[in-house]
Amino acid sequence: MTQTYPNSVTVPPMDAHNQRLVSYLHPPDWSNPVPAERYNLVVIGAGTAGLVTAAGAAMLGAKVALVEQHLMGGDCTNVGCVPSKAMIRSARAVQDVRQAHRYGVQVPDGVQVNFAQVMERLRQVRAEISENDSAQRIQSEYGVDIFFGKAAFSGGDTITVGDQTLRFRKAAIATGSSPVQLPIDGLEEAGYLTNETVFNLTECPPRLAIIGGGYIGCELAQTFQRLGSQVTLLQRGDRILKKSDPEVSDLMQRIFVAEGIDLKLDAQAQRIERHGDEKVIHYQQGDESHTVVVDEILVGVGRKPNSQGLGLEQVGVEADPKQGICINDYLQTTNPNIYAVGDCCMRWKFTHAADAAARILIQNALFAVFGIGRRQLSGLTMPWCTYTDPEVAHVGLPASQVAERQNVRTFTLSLSEVDRAITDGETDGFAKIHLDGNRDKILGATVVARHAGEMINEITLAMEKGLGLGAIANVIHPYPTQAEVIRKVADEYSLSRFTPFVKKLAATWLRWRR
Repeated sequence: MTQTYPNSVTVPPMDAHNQRLVSYLHPPDWSNPVPAERYNLVVIGAGTAGLVTAAGAAMLGAKVALVEQHLMGGDCTNVGCVPSKAMIRSARAVQDVRQAHRYGVQVPDGVQVNFAQVMERLRQVRAEISENDSAQRIQSEYGVDIFFGKAAFSGGDTITVGDQTLRFRKAAIATGSSPVQLPIDGLEEAGYLTNETVFNLTECPPRLAIIGGGYIGCELAQTFQRLGSQVTLLQRGDRILKKSDPEVSDLMQRIFVAEGIDLKLDAQAQRIERHGDEKVIHYQQGDESHTVVVDEILVGVGRKPNSQGLGLEQVGVEADPKQGICINDYLQTTNPNIYAVGDCCMRWKFTHAADAAARILIQNALFAVFGIGRRQLSGLTMPWCTYTDPEVAHVGLPASQVAERQNVRTFTLSLSEVDRAITDGETDGFAKIHLDGNRDKILGATVVARHAGEMINEITLAMEKGLGLGAIANVIHPYPTQAEVIRKVADEYSLSRFTPFVKKLAATWLRWRR
């Protein structure tokens, strides 16, 4: 018999848009199907990693079950990529209006941000996109059996969901991650926001403190500042975006300060007090103690893997509370019949990383025979992007590892030398590409530009296919585009090969040819 799973999911505010979202991602009238006798693959978690794994395996003929406890689509659709980028787009529109006079466009005084409409648009966009991840679509179009409920391993080849048991040949854990909780005295009592709750807001906090200067904190700091909050950003280290190049941190810090963000570096929150509707943060900077009074606090200091409550001990799957489920390079856990993918086990906590890794999992779990034909996670060339304005995109070796390596040649060009960036008035940024010694082999690159996330793909493709800057220099780029900065960097590499000896040889040849 089927099991009806009662709807216990709400997404504040439950307006028409969020009701539509829930109807797609956790339908209130959903009945779990009768389990098959055995599944080729049972997937726990219906975020990006789980959805791609389940749908891809089913398309190739596997009998697949997908289990989700909360909302299908996971963080990306519900509390990550989709809502944040919708909000960022509104914030960019605000900034464009504020800077319109620079382009000869006079905007009337008194133009205001309607924060409630910004957030309603966010909910509308999210609901529209959520249909792609809907339970009905995944079940009807791909033939995946969808089960709503809490999943746990109950035996070597069984997973329970409520009072139902799913038998599997292989299983995949794709349970994602959650916001890191900070042990700050008084934080829980004062109340705070995370990425899982901030997009539920309908009113703009007049004063907002953001704890954490990583990509989550920086994206939302700039966004809320532009939408009307007075943002205070507290970063424990001496620079924001510390995983990026120091030049990136310096540039973004200057931009943040210019936009009015109160940036506190080397600031460690000690305790928080609540006085009525106000929250007082006591923090330390060096030897000095300070306070800042705000209306809301947003904690954006990273993610922790979800690995609890799965019955992993029942099946010999090892997990670390900080690093997540232990996997090898083939995405296998310590139980060879159980795999893991996505934020619950990988250091790359990106949607596109989960997507790419899920494709590896399908091949390794279902189609590799006696270890032949397996793909490795370490073989991926992984780009990433921080969606500040300008965006910060990177691929290849982290900046810290580039600095540690010997014999690395770096070619850099500012957007101030690119015609399209000048005409756009968007010269804050650069492209930096690292080569391996005297070889034309790209080790990594950083692009800072308004649409750097679109521009990094050219370098990612070159790295994936073993192409160097010489190949990029020979690619014709449309003029004028900001992406021409990459071609200009490649030209710098070509010019570097024109050594004094080569110049002398060329001059001798041309004299002989006169």
